[in-house]
Amino acid sequence: MKKILFLLVATVCALAACDPVHEDISNGGHITVDELKAKTTVTVDKASNGKNGNVITCSTLAPVNAKWDIGGKEFVGNFAKKKMKVNWDENGDWVTTPYTVVLTAICPDGTRLTAEYPVKCDEITDPLVKYYIYGDPNRSEEEKAEDPQLPFKPGAWDAAAMRFSSTEGAHLPTIPDEVYDGLKTLIFDVSDVTPDFDLKVMNGWWSNTYYDHVKWVNGLNELQITPTMARECAKKYVNEDPAGGKDLDLMLYSGSMTLNAVYYEE
Repeated sequence: MKKILFLLVATVCALAACDPVHEDISNGGHITVDELKAKTTVTVDKASNGKNGNVITCSTLAPVNAKWDIGGKEFVGNFAKKKMKVNWDENGDWVTTPYTVVLTAICPDGTRLTAEYPVKCDEITDPLVKYYIYGDPNRSEEEKAEDPQLPFKPGAWDAAAMRFSSTEGAHLPTIPDEVYDGLKTLIFDVSDVTPDFDLKVMNGWWSNTYYDHVKWVNGLNELQITPTMARECAKKYVNEDPAGGKDLDLMLYSGSMTLNAVYYEE
């Protein structure tokens, strides 16, 4: 069973620092687990036949600070909504997907509480849409002529090849700020991956490493944008933070692969 884990950071200060939309609860005191459950809802949308859909919505009105991780994606605040994938099996039938939603909350006085909610997704009620950053197969002929965005094979230690920069990158465009702000999960469509593939995820100034020694396989590989990545790479922070606006950059230590496309789903 998959876990959808709702976690709180260790302190209120650390939580408030990582997300400006966080609602800080400054009053003292604590609540009970029963009170937390009474003020918290975890729901799944319904299909026309009454079966569970693929959108999970979670919220709490409890006076607590919350960080939500839904299907591997983090949200900070008292509300979160996520479309989940519902897969096909080898016979072409939907695979019922069970989840355990766990809410761990920190009260204003530091008390930690936990509540669990089992849910499942049966059918696609709100399809995931692909938003391409590179390699959109549905682009117009005019767009393709202006910027072909063809599959390419970066070389080892070529830090420019997979730098997301419209001005300094060899292939990949700058990632929009809203993608960073939304902490999107980037999906890399790759092929021809060699057994010695080894990847570093950093920024274009080599000032921070976000993931190190990443191993990819042929097909789709996910990369989660973190709050730190968003703060350091989004262009809107370039004038207000010395660490801001530095471009996301991926570099091969060794091996090779062909990069076909980069997108995220919502």
